Amino acid sequence: MKNKKISRRDALKATGGLLAGAALSTRVLADAPPPEPVTPALIEAAKKEGQIIHYTSTDLPVAEKLAKAFEAKYPGIAVRVERTGAERVFQRIGQEYSSNIHAVDVVNSSDAAHFIVWKRDQLLAPYVPEDVAKFYPVEHRDPDGLFANWRVWLSIIAYNTSLVKAEDAPKSFADLLDPKWKGKIVKGHPGYSGTIMTATYQLQRELGWSWFEQLARQNVMQVQSSADPPKKLELGERSVMADGNEYNILQFKEAGRPVAPVYAAEGSPMIVGPNGIFKGSPNPNAAKLFQSFCFSREAQQLIIDFGGLRSVHPQTEERAGRIPLKAIKTMKDDPAAVEQQSSAIKSRYTRIFHV
Repeated sequence: MKNKKISRRDALKATGGLLAGAALSTRVLADAPPPEPVTPALIEAAKKEGQIIHYTSTDLPVAEKLAKAFEAKYPGIAVRVERTGAERVFQRIGQEYSSNIHAVDVVNSSDAAHFIVWKRDQLLAPYVPEDVAKFYPVEHRDPDGLFANWRVWLSIIAYNTSLVKAEDAPKSFADLLDPKWKGKIVKGHPGYSGTIMTATYQLQRELGWSWFEQLARQNVMQVQSSADPPKKLELGERSVMADGNEYNILQFKEAGRPVAPVYAAEGSPMIVGPNGIFKGSPNPNAAKLFQSFCFSREAQQLIIDFGGLRSVHPQTEERAGRIPLKAIKTMKDDPAAVEQQSSAIKSRYTRIFHV
């Protein structure tokens, strides 16, 4: 945390995001363009470009698995994956575009508020894959065709089954305040992770900042990425995680590791990760082809089966043994509110946890 080079506010300034009077939600610019099918002409044009540059906050194994599946389907087009935390993806693009550097083709972020900023600053290129138009619910796609929610997941409580019996495990966020969990909890940081930023907003909205203040008295182990709490849990360094990726827990559990998910009585924060193509993309045709592939049933089933993620594509199937998303009580996401309050959230969180 001490080596942070550029703040979210600085990045917003770099992209013009703090222009006076700018709206805090996505502004409708025009009707979405018509959906575009994948055609032989698009494939040929993409092959001439020969590559796609993908910035993403998706777990690296999942991002690389997706890249290899794309390369296998479209030989001759290489995918270069640039993976880091969502906040750093955002900072990098802010720095690049402020220097008139157009290095990225397609971006995925676990902080949907980033797309509000990029849309407002007119940095995204309109493109609607055919599958998005046909199958995706309206609440999961931008009305102007600039992005859509490529992945959906939850930030959940979980526990190490070697250290905690099922009957003793926390069942709610309120349970985490029990003195018996003091020194046994791990959680992520909203200053690094888009997932944790979104989850922190939803939790303070539903439970209040007083819950965080009480949690801070539990001697919580503070880590960065939303992938870190599941790893600490799986290694037995902590007994319980207060937040973190559901999909990592599902992956570990299905691999026989000693972890189990908990879907809190108050509801689990829901996270959405949009994909979008940037204007000035160095490989615009390859970008379109990759964007279309990402939203296909094939790619969506891949992120479910391999990545433990959720999908809103109706032709996909949940993996056996997992609780269906529709059966889980969830908190509502609100990217516009996250974008508006992110600086205040990080500042208050830092004061509470001293990190």
